[in-house]
Amino acid sequence: MSRITTDQVKHVANLARLAITEEEAKDFKNQLDAIISFAEELNELDTDHVEPTSHVLDMKNVLREDKAIEGLPQEEVLKNAPEHRDGYVKVPSIIE
Repeated sequence: MSRITTDQVKHVANLARLAITEEEAKDFKNQLDAIISFAEELNELDTDHVEPTSHVLDMKNVLREDKAIEGLPQEEVLKNAPEHRDGYVKVPSIIE
Protein backbone atom coordinates (compact mmCIF):
# COMPACT_ATOMS: atom_id res chain seq x y z
CA MET A 1 0.00 0.00 0.00
CA SER A 2 1.35 3.39 -0.97
CA ARG A 3 1.59 6.06 1.71
CA ILE A 4 1.40 8.91 -0.78
CA THR A 5 -0.84 9.49 -3.78
CA THR A 6 -0.02 10.87 -7.20
CA ASP A 7 -2.37 13.79 -6.46
CA GLN A 8 -0.36 14.63 -3.34
CA VAL A 9 2.85 14.56 -5.38
CA LYS A 10 1.29 16.92 -7.94
CA HIS A 11 0.10 19.20 -5.13
CA VAL A 12 3.58 19.42 -3.61
CA ALA A 13 5.08 20.01 -7.07
CA ASN A 14 2.59 22.84 -7.60
CA LEU A 15 3.50 24.39 -4.24
CA ALA A 16 7.17 24.24 -5.27
CA ARG A 17 6.25 25.77 -8.64
CA LEU A 18 7.51 22.67 -10.48
CA ALA A 19 5.96 21.50 -13.71
CA ILE A 20 5.98 17.71 -13.75
CA THR A 21 4.51 15.19 -16.18
CA GLU A 22 2.20 12.37 -15.23
CA GLU A 23 5.09 9.91 -15.61
CA GLU A 24 7.35 12.01 -13.36
CA ALA A 25 4.56 12.19 -10.76
CA LYS A 26 4.37 8.39 -10.69
CA ASP A 27 8.18 8.11 -10.39
CA PHE A 28 8.27 10.65 -7.57
CA LYS A 29 5.38 8.86 -5.85
CA ASN A 30 7.42 5.65 -5.76
CA GLN A 31 10.57 7.46 -4.59
CA LEU A 32 8.75 9.36 -1.83
CA ASP A 33 7.01 6.17 -0.74
CA ALA A 34 10.42 4.50 -0.36
CA ILE A 35 11.67 7.45 1.72
CA ILE A 36 8.62 7.30 3.99
CA SER A 37 9.08 3.53 4.41
CA PHE A 38 12.69 4.05 5.47
CA ALA A 39 11.68 6.75 7.96
CA GLU A 40 9.12 4.36 9.44
CA GLU A 41 11.87 1.73 9.86
CA LEU A 42 13.91 4.29 11.82
CA ASN A 43 10.94 4.85 14.15
CA GLU A 44 11.16 1.18 15.16
CA LEU A 45 14.64 1.62 16.67
CA ASP A 46 14.95 1.61 20.47
CA THR A 47 16.45 4.99 21.36
CA ASP A 48 15.47 5.06 25.05
CA HIS A 49 19.06 4.94 26.28
CA VAL A 50 20.56 7.19 23.61
CA GLU A 51 21.43 10.70 24.76
CA PRO A 52 20.30 13.52 22.48
CA THR A 53 23.17 15.18 20.63
CA SER A 54 23.52 18.29 18.56
CA HIS A 55 26.49 16.84 16.67
CA VAL A 56 27.67 13.30 16.01
CA LEU A 57 31.27 14.12 16.90
CA ASP A 58 32.40 15.07 20.40
CA MET A 59 33.38 18.66 19.62
CA LYS A 60 33.93 21.61 21.90
CA ASN A 61 34.32 25.25 20.95
CA VAL A 62 37.83 26.50 21.66
CA LEU A 63 37.57 30.20 22.36
CA ARG A 64 40.25 32.60 23.41
CA GLU A 65 39.80 34.72 26.51
CA ASP A 66 37.96 37.94 25.74
CA LYS A 67 40.41 40.70 26.64
CA ALA A 68 40.23 44.38 25.83
CA ILE A 69 43.33 45.46 23.92
CA GLU A 70 44.56 48.82 22.74
CA GLY A 71 43.42 49.69 19.20
CA LEU A 72 45.20 51.69 16.54
CA PRO A 73 45.93 55.36 17.23
CA GLN A 74 43.25 57.63 15.77
CA GLU A 75 45.76 59.64 13.73
CA GLU A 76 47.08 56.48 12.05
CA VAL A 77 43.58 55.32 11.11
CA LEU A 78 42.60 58.72 9.73
CA LYS A 79 45.74 58.75 7.52
CA ASN A 80 44.15 55.94 5.46
CA ALA A 81 40.71 57.55 5.20
CA PRO A 82 40.05 59.30 1.90
CA GLU A 83 38.22 62.07 3.78
CA HIS A 84 37.92 62.89 7.49
CA ARG A 85 36.73 65.69 9.73
CA ASP A 86 36.82 66.34 13.50
CA GLY A 87 38.46 62.96 14.20
CA TYR A 88 35.89 60.90 12.26
CA VAL A 89 35.96 59.23 8.85
CA LYS A 90 33.66 61.10 6.48
CA VAL A 91 31.50 58.95 4.23
CA PRO A 92 28.88 59.82 1.60
CA SER A 93 25.38 60.40 2.91
CA ILE A 94 22.94 57.55 2.22
CA ILE A 95 19.85 59.12 3.77
CA GLU A 96 17.87 61.57 1.70
